[in-house]
Amino acid sequence: MAVERDCLQVRGLKLWSHVGVLPFEQLEGQWFELDLRLGVDCSAIASSDALADTLDYSQLIAALQRQARELRCQTIEFYSERILDLVEQLYGAIPIHLQLGKCQAPVPGFGGLVAIERYRRW
Repeated sequence: MAVERDCLQVRGLKLWSHVGVLPFEQLEGQWFELDLRLGVDCSAIASSDALADTLDYSQLIAALQRQARELRCQTIEFYSERILDLVEQLYGAIPIHLQLGKCQAPVPGFGGLVAIERYRRW
């Protein structure tokens, strides 16, 4: 399969989910930030301007928000795999690149971002 040169990006999507090892992370939840890049062929939509010729990113965002509210797990690795699976359920076997980060990792004295970067078919 050829890798698409075009891509649809969703960046900076804030998601509230119950992911983490510590009890308060599981109980209270926390913010995550998601960046997605989806490999697509934009030639049809670029010519037609017909919504049927592209990916409906509003459907994707709503599905990701719903998933985040319902998910309970310990690791961002597990969470990222659920996101990859969801994108694939919506759009099929397309190239996917994601970065999923904890906005405030519970590590004393640490103010940066902890994130996982994953690829599927990219």
